[in-house]
Amino acid sequence: MTSVNFHPEAEAELLAAARYYEEQAENLGLDFLDAVEATCDRVLQFPDIGREFGGRLRRVLVPRFPFGLIYRMDANGLLVLAVANLYRRPGYWRRRT
Repeated sequence: MTSVNFHPEAEAELLAAARYYEEQAENLGLDFLDAVEATCDRVLQFPDIGREFGGRLRRVLVPRFPFGLIYRMDANGLLVLAVANLYRRPGYWRRRT
């Protein structure tokens, strides 16, 4: 069974973004979470779908939102290292690898 795991800081980013979007419009935070979940499902189905992002890392964009998932596949499944806002400082998450 393949699972999806989030680095603790990536999970915090996910929840913070969902809260932000929910404050902007009702159910927008849920839409964001659904889009991230669908993106993770796509990655599980097609692990190489993301653009190579150095070494074993890849980045896939989240539809409708300015976010990318920085991830790698390992023995336990999908590991999301960052839920990265594309308009914020690039590479801030690199120490997580």
